[in-house]
Amino acid sequence: MESQLDLHSIRIVRAISEHGTISGAARALGFSQPAISQHLRRVEARLGVPLVVRAGRGVRLTEPGQVLARHAITITSALAAANGDLAELVGLAAGTVRIAAFPTASSTIVPRLLRVMRQRHPGISVTYVESEPPEAIGMLRDGLVDVAITFAYPGDRADPHRDGDSSLDTVPLYTEPVVLALPDDHPLAASDAVELAGLAAEGWIAGCPLCRGHLLAACEAVGVAPRIELETDNAVAVLNLVAAGLGVALLPQLALATAPVPGGATVRSTVPSSDRSIQLVVQAGSRGVPSIAAAVAAISSLDGSGWGLSRAR
Repeated sequence: MESQLDLHSIRIVRAISEHGTISGAARALGFSQPAISQHLRRVEARLGVPLVVRAGRGVRLTEPGQVLARHAITITSALAAANGDLAELVGLAAGTVRIAAFPTASSTIVPRLLRVMRQRHPGISVTYVESEPPEAIGMLRDGLVDVAITFAYPGDRADPHRDGDSSLDTVPLYTEPVVLALPDDHPLAASDAVELAGLAAEGWIAGCPLCRGHLLAACEAVGVAPRIELETDNAVAVLNLVAAGLGVALLPQLALATAPVPGGATVRSTVPSSDRSIQLVVQAGSRGVPSIAAAVAAISSLDGSGWGLSRAR
C-alpha cells in the first residue's frame, strides 16, 4: 500500500483532518476544490478503501483515513526537518514556528520570547496561541503547533506529560513557586510561611482544573479537605476576592507579575512548599528543524529571575 501513496495525497488527508471540509483543505493547500476531490477519488481507487465520508456540511475521515492522517504528522514533520536543514545553510533567512503557552506565560515569558526571536531571527515567522497544558499538548500531537510551553505540578495524577508518549520531548525550563494569598487581617498573615494544615476551616478560591487538582492534592497531603467556595481562572479576580475576605487561594508566582496584590490581601509561602515546573514540549526529532531549534534556544536563554522563577535543574 505504501507504493500507492504520494506526498501530495498525505498532505491532502492531513489538511482535511485539520479543516474538516474539502473546501477548507483546498484553500489551505492552494488548490481548487474540484482538484482536491478528483485527487482523493484517484487515491481511494488505488488504495481500494474510502478515506473520507460525508458528515453534515463537511466530511470526516474513515478509519483508513485516520490512520493516514496520524502518519501524515510524522511524515510532514520529517519533510519540515529536511527543508529546515536547507534553510540552515542560508542562515535561517526564512521559516515558521508555531508556539502555544498557558495564560500566565502570555503576559510574561511569551512577550520576551517573541522579542528575542524578532531580534535574533527576523526571517522566521512566529505565531502564538494561548492554551492550557492539556490542550497545548493535544495541539502539539496533532501537528497544529511546533512548541508548547506548559506547566506541571509534582505528583499530579492528571499531568498530561505523564502518559509515556515517546513521540514528545520535554525540556525543563524553570521551577515556579506557588504561594498562598490570604486576607491581610487573617490570624496567619503575620507568618513568613503558612502551614496548609492550619487552613482546614477556610473557604478556598480555586482556579483552572490543573490548579484545582493541585490544591486538592496539596491539602490532602497534610490531612485537609479544602472547602472550595469560589472558582475563577482570573488572578486579578482571585486576589480581589481574597482582599474582600471571601476566601484564601493558592496562586502561581507568574500570576503576581501582572496581578498586583491589592490592599487587604497578602501573599505568603506555604509549608510544605508548593512549587510547579515549567517546561517546553516539542515533537521528538523536531529540534532538527532550524526554526524550531531557534525557538527552543531562545526560550531556554530567558532569565526567569525577574518573575520569581529559578532555573530548572
